[in-house]
Amino acid sequence: MNSLTRFLPPRACKLKIAAAFACLLIATICANAQSAPLDHAVEPAIHTIPAFIISDVHFDPFHDPAKVKSLVAAPVTEWKSILAAPASRDQETAFASLQQTCHARGVDTSFMLLRSSLRAMQARQPNAKFMVISGDLIGHAFTCRYSTLFPDSTPEQYQSFVLKTIGFLVRELRTTFPGMPIYISLGNNDSGCGDYQLDANSTFLAEAGKIIAEVLPPSQREDAIKQFAAGGYYSVSMAAPMHSTRLIIVNDLFFSPKYATCSGKPDTDAVSAQLDWLDQQLAKAQAAGEKVWVMGHIPPGIDPYSTAAKFKNVCGGDKPVTFLSGNKMADLLVDHSENIKLGIFAHTHMDEMRLLQPDGKDAQPGASPVAVKMVSSISPVDGNNPSFTIARVNPSSAILEDYEVIAASNQTGMATKWSREYDFRETYHEAEFSPATLNKLIGKFRADSNASANVSKAYIRDYFVGDASRELTPFWQPYVCALDHQTAKSYAACVCTAGN
Repeated sequence: MNSLTRFLPPRACKLKIAAAFACLLIATICANAQSAPLDHAVEPAIHTIPAFIISDVHFDPFHDPAKVKSLVAAPVTEWKSILAAPASRDQETAFASLQQTCHARGVDTSFMLLRSSLRAMQARQPNAKFMVISGDLIGHAFTCRYSTLFPDSTPEQYQSFVLKTIGFLVRELRTTFPGMPIYISLGNNDSGCGDYQLDANSTFLAEAGKIIAEVLPPSQREDAIKQFAAGGYYSVSMAAPMHSTRLIIVNDLFFSPKYATCSGKPDTDAVSAQLDWLDQQLAKAQAAGEKVWVMGHIPPGIDPYSTAAKFKNVCGGDKPVTFLSGNKMADLLVDHSENIKLGIFAHTHMDEMRLLQPDGKDAQPGASPVAVKMVSSISPVDGNNPSFTIARVNPSSAILEDYEVIAASNQTGMATKWSREYDFRETYHEAEFSPATLNKLIGKFRADSNASANVSKAYIRDYFVGDASRELTPFWQPYVCALDHQTAKSYAACVCTAGN
């Protein structure tokens, strides 16, 4: 309470004024008590909100092959009862056979694991304000699994089943978190004709857009559907309590070196159209003074794991493996970095960070870095334990101030316990996930060439969720170079001078 400055009144008036002041004070306290909840009277203001960040669900409706015919015939509204029914007698052998036929590298998310994941999210953070999902909604080898069970099916029938699978997943999300905005991007698996294959302006995109728009705020649905039909990308104003924040969702499958149309041909027009659209959306947001989040599936930059696995001699002239073809998307992001508060990507199934630097040839002078959070997977296909991220976001600044990764105790969803893997603030002792913070952390990693410091050990420990191995340690320096060098030239310069 502010102090009052008064001239002291004559002695005869002091008592009356004191009594009046006391009554006024009591009345004010009572009024305040009635207008504010008692349990908030002594609590500090909460300036962050909780949100979910998840990726790579890779839901697999083929986990019990005998049920798939029923799923094909039934509407999405009946899928849950079909999937929740007791397993078929030959479920294990039939699924093992399907895995072998399709050369599966692991097991994706079953209905049981999906249900366990959603229940854990609901239990861990029932007050989450929104969710973002960074792509790859359906399982791996989806085309092979379907064609093995239905060898005489048509492309239209396959596309219908993909759309029903996406629709079921979205329905489960909407049922678990009614009314909560859920923002979804497509991944390379999310296609009506095959992995890394997609046609722009297709019926698949038109129908998938309608499904994904179901969990958007009503005011954003119509525009999102129109944009999505062109290329699977869209831009929305994030719902309150986020303040003046735009989420731009890209479909960067088109930028992948593995991309082809459904007929197996390249489509440079789809790439150009999306880059033009992205540039326009970023410029509009900047002109409007909006904060921006950008979300896609495949991250920009170097794929350090594949570069090492393929024994690329970067210092001898070999080009490193890159996630995308070219750097134009990354250059656009750093050109508009003044407004971009966060990039969200995934694809590797690992918990990672990246810092996009203005080192591309087309980046504008004065461009600054962009902080990128790469999200670990729900799917345990790589042997990792399933996980999801609970973020703490400042709704006014759109800054990701903290997050915690919640991991499963096993990969099945059966008798699964979910607990905290790590907390960003507690682990790295930083107040926010920002370009300045990442620059500092990456500098610490780079200075620790043997990965012997606690900060490096923490990153390596949590990179592969649930795994005690140290797969990053043997190529720690080249890996760290990939964290803040997204072009082949700058990455090679970093790798070849590391330790010198």
